[in-house]
Amino acid sequence: MFSNKNYLNILIIIGLTTLTFWWTFFIFHRPFDAQVVLVVTLLRLLASRFILKDYSLAWSKASSQSFLIKSSVNIVAFCVTLLFFYGDVYIYFLLSELFLYLFIINFIMYMYAFLINKKYIKKTKNVVVYGTGERALHIVDELKESEYKIAYFIDNTQKNTNRSIDAIKIISNKKFLEIKGEDRYDLLLIAIPNADKEQLSLIYDSLKSSFNDIKILPSFQDILKEQPLEQQLKPISIEDLLLRKPKDLDMATIANFISGKVVLITGAGGSIGSELSRQVVKFGAKQVILLDNSEYNLYSITEELNGANIVSVMQSVRERDMLQKTFEKYLPDIVIHAAAYKHVPLCEENIEEAINNNIFGTKNVIDLSIEYGVSKVVLISTDKAVRPTNVMGTTKRICELYAHAVPSNKTEIVAVRFGNVLGSSGSVIPKFQSQIEKGEDITVTHPEITRYFMMIPEACQLVLQAASIAKGGELFILDMGEPIKIVDLAKKMIELSGREDINIKFIGLRAGEKLYEELLIDDADLKTEYDSILVSKNLPVDYELLLSKLEDLKTRNRLEVLKEIVPEFNHKV
Repeated sequence: MFSNKNYLNILIIIGLTTLTFWWTFFIFHRPFDAQVVLVVTLLRLLASRFILKDYSLAWSKASSQSFLIKSSVNIVAFCVTLLFFYGDVYIYFLLSELFLYLFIINFIMYMYAFLINKKYIKKTKNVVVYGTGERALHIVDELKESEYKIAYFIDNTQKNTNRSIDAIKIISNKKFLEIKGEDRYDLLLIAIPNADKEQLSLIYDSLKSSFNDIKILPSFQDILKEQPLEQQLKPISIEDLLLRKPKDLDMATIANFISGKVVLITGAGGSIGSELSRQVVKFGAKQVILLDNSEYNLYSITEELNGANIVSVMQSVRERDMLQKTFEKYLPDIVIHAAAYKHVPLCEENIEEAINNNIFGTKNVIDLSIEYGVSKVVLISTDKAVRPTNVMGTTKRICELYAHAVPSNKTEIVAVRFGNVLGSSGSVIPKFQSQIEKGEDITVTHPEITRYFMMIPEACQLVLQAASIAKGGELFILDMGEPIKIVDLAKKMIELSGREDINIKFIGLRAGEKLYEELLIDDADLKTEYDSILVSKNLPVDYELLLSKLEDLKTRNRLEVLKEIVPEFNHKV
């Protein structure tokens, strides 16, 4: 019934109450009144035992909540005391004793917690924390048990500068650069979850020369609550400095679009398809049909989503008969067509395969979606479809044309076009990283080549958001921000790696490659209700003529027919 800690709690209350009353009687020049002391002691014991049960508090884990509980227990006892002695004892007398008691009991509790938890770790490294928010304070608590000593907090907001946290100064970025002199600190910890690329780039560029290492916290959605934040710190990466976070992601709209639906995703194991699969599961799809012709890719995403309501189908979109059986069996409400060959040089070397997979595979998906009454079809397109100079971009432009021209009955068909995504299998970033790890020079095709970039999760969320507002026939274009010079990207990656022995080598443009990509065909593109999503004015296309040209692709010179369908195709070899 009573543990040793219970008895200790009783002894502390009795002893401390007697002491604080003795002192209070003494300073107020009043004779010691045992009756008052006895009543207050008894009330405190009862409140501690039966009201808030603070006797069970682990003092070694004392927190602000512990302080509130201890204080509440004694305030309750104080209020009841007033009922006993109202008119006999002055309120200010009882208040004085109460404040003294609260101060001592909480001081003892926190001192005990400090001493019992204190680990004498030699602080050999200096860290500066950029940010003073909740996450920053959390990580600071964890760093107290590490080899890092916090030198400063940096915060540029006027209300926080020149203040302190636990006797550690909060200073502005400018002030830090003034006082540090030539010193280099061990670590800059950027504790601002969901900081945008402009903010991170500004911090990195202004402070990189002052630190040996720079790390950041993951974004809020990536923070794993079951892991200490210290273990989730990651080195600042090129993705952090490049990523563009849309300001108008509408999760509720996406959830309403996906929730309770049967969704078929082609190319479900690819870079884009796998992220779309994750998002669709996250937003509550009734069933997700993962379709891919790569056994390994399909296995990987199936294993990752294990437990979700998913079905894995190993098929190629080129095989119409097999694909038809899948539509007939699962009757999807939404089809997201991400399956495509996207590597420009490989498509140049394998034109027939690129046409069969990208054009006729897409045609199969769209035709079957219409035949089986799919509510909405979402075609994933690319910026390389704009004034294409390569076979891959031209095939994707033809897919856009077919999606717009085909009589779709009640099926709403929409195409969504965007640029490169960071971390995809075809991105330059994995290639550059591999070259750096091997100590090789980074190969860039041309000093002036530029590309648009976006993170895969944000791009996929915007795809779903665009699809949710589509009425059918639109060509949506995601706002990718400003294009980035690939040579600047390479320089930044070398800088982040700390390798001074790596150079950049220019090797010339590859077959079908152009210096810059475009997202818009003309300047007549319109805004939607979301700034991150534009909709292009699609010109009407003669469906019967398009069908005839697609048949010509099977028998005539393919490059000639591609040029006839897409007159702006300017093939570069």
